[in-house]
Amino acid sequence: LNQTVVETGASSSQVVPCQSGKKYTVPYVVYEKTWPCGDALDKKIVALLQEDASLSLAQIAHRVGLSQSPCWKRIQRLEKSGVILKRVALISPESIGMGLTVFVSIETGDHSSAWLSKFASTVTAMPEVMEFHRMAGDIDYMLRGAVPDMQAYDLFYKKLIDTMPLKNVTSRFSMERVKSTTAYPIVSDLKPVRKR
Repeated sequence: LNQTVVETGASSSQVVPCQSGKKYTVPYVVYEKTWPCGDALDKKIVALLQEDASLSLAQIAHRVGLSQSPCWKRIQRLEKSGVILKRVALISPESIGMGLTVFVSIETGDHSSAWLSKFASTVTAMPEVMEFHRMAGDIDYMLRGAVPDMQAYDLFYKKLIDTMPLKNVTSRFSMERVKSTTAYPIVSDLKPVRKR
């Protein structure tokens, strides 16, 4: 949702009692969730569309307490500003024969921008790749792929390693999708976040 986290104040502290009866001090910093545009009504609209993008304009306007014309203007502004990227139908991967989900971690010996540009262009063109992330930590890139079965994955894997020289490729397969959502939490309150 293009939310940014902005530090709004200096470090402070909170006195917290422990089970022994003694008290200790926990430092924290206050953060504020901010949007590039909009207010509480915009957030309600986004929350509704995230749950059901098939809602009519009349239904959305009624639920947020607006008439249709200003509600439509808000939706258009949210789309223009990049908060709403697109409205699509979510498909069950099993129903179309794409029930095997694989997470592929990649290490590379080349970290130049030219290498990344070529690699990104090649990988994003592969229809099996659903998500492609550049990572921080002990791996360089992470892919989420969807394929029909292990044989199809093997073909995808061979195609992937033939694209460019890669230092290491590790695949992990999902046994069960415990949770899957495309709806981001809509945060509106200012809350302290403790440093740990």
